[in-house]
Amino acid sequence: MQAWHVHENGEPSEVMRLEEVDRPTPGDGQILLRVRAANINFPDALLCRGQYQVRPPLPFTPGVEICGETEDGRRVIANPALPYGGFAEYTVADAAAVLPAPDSLDDAEAAALHIGYQTGWFALHRRAGLEAGETLLVHAAAGGVGSAAVQLGKAAGATVIGVVGGAEKAAVARELGCDVVIDRRAQDVVAAVKEATGGRGVDVVFDPVGGDAYTQSTKVVAFEGRVVVVGFAGGSIPSPALNHALVKNYSILGLHWGLYNTKNPKLVQHCHEQLTELAARGAIKPLVSERVPLSGAAAAVQRVADGVTTGRVAVVLENGAAV
Repeated sequence: MQAWHVHENGEPSEVMRLEEVDRPTPGDGQILLRVRAANINFPDALLCRGQYQVRPPLPFTPGVEICGETEDGRRVIANPALPYGGFAEYTVADAAAVLPAPDSLDDAEAAALHIGYQTGWFALHRRAGLEAGETLLVHAAAGGVGSAAVQLGKAAGATVIGVVGGAEKAAVARELGCDVVIDRRAQDVVAAVKEATGGRGVDVVFDPVGGDAYTQSTKVVAFEGRVVVVGFAGGSIPSPALNHALVKNYSILGLHWGLYNTKNPKLVQHCHEQLTELAARGAIKPLVSERVPLSGAAAAVQRVADGVTTGRVAVVLENGAAV
């Protein structure tokens, strides 16, 4: 079979190689899956660079989120068990963590439903307790995780303010349903948020960026607001001034979604059921902006790493061999 291998750490376009390799053999509690589509996530770039919290042995195949097919023909979504990632014709996954792919979504959309939407759901509902009528600020609102948070915020009845970088991404954020869109390259984010909220600020902040975005968040979060720290795509990890949180009575909440797979897997299943229902009634639909063949995976991972994509980019294997 064909699979992308990383033999040394570095930039994805430089270290990913498409090779002919043997099919992986499932270990105890694992199943073999034929990959139908693999969604590209920022962690795939971090894996290539050796900067992710999980560091699989070299060589490994990146690709942490797929829609696949089981040996008995079931269409499922899964997180592949590294080092056998999803940018390949076949992968393996823990059988207990495999989830049914929603019938309302195609393969690429189903592949993109899992990590980003689970992250958004846990951030907004489990950690922040977002309520209808509240105001939600989403940084990187046109990106993969941000676009999921925008849709989930609207589905929850919140007013959503999206922050993006550039006119093209601003147009995408509007299409996603943002009530207010702020282009950080052309506008003062803090001033624009205060104007949009009449000076009150926002109830919940969804921040996958860190750095300056986090600093802006602390300036616009409302009394008893909640800032959910999801990641640091901006490359800079902020050091919170806790006296500021005390003065304004806001909460700083962390979210590492992957922990729920071991700490509370039943909640992951519950979340998937909620997401499947929302997808069935059209309240959420992953924005797949680009679909590439397996041969285009390395270049696509690099584009995601460079922050020039919107929504999700998916690797689609339409003619994979039967299991």
